[in-house]
Amino acid sequence: MRENIVVVGVDNSDTAFRAAEAAAEIAVAFGARLHVVSAFEDDRTEVYGVGSDQWIESGATFAERVAKKVASDLTWPEGREEISYIAARGKPADAILEEAERLQARLVVVGNRRMQGIGRILGSIANSVAHGADCDVYIVNTTGEGA
Repeated sequence: MRENIVVVGVDNSDTAFRAAEAAAEIAVAFGARLHVVSAFEDDRTEVYGVGSDQWIESGATFAERVAKKVASDLTWPEGREEISYIAARGKPADAILEEAERLQARLVVVGNRRMQGIGRILGSIANSVAHGADCDVYIVNTTGEGA
């Protein structure tokens, strides 16, 4: 049986945050848990800094920081279970779908950014998720008027 979980895919964009806000509203309305997913595709690392003041940044740490920031910036009722988040390895659509399947989510929420013109035919994250999910998918209008 599916759990009452809403999964939302995010990146470091304003449109992804708008999708996450919609996902949070849905989760609150239906008493569901919210799980924020940010994908990374490789384990490349970069070293920043000078001298002994250096830090290492990888795709995984960046994706986790993005997911954590989105989760912490969302409006969430006090006393409710915390919003969970994860950096998931893989192409964005694949990572979102794998997390939704792993958690047996009831709903996946994604934004419609990049779902214009030829992208609607050739594929986008939202299109791939909509066609690959084994649960309901809600595509948030994050690019049009009123978004």
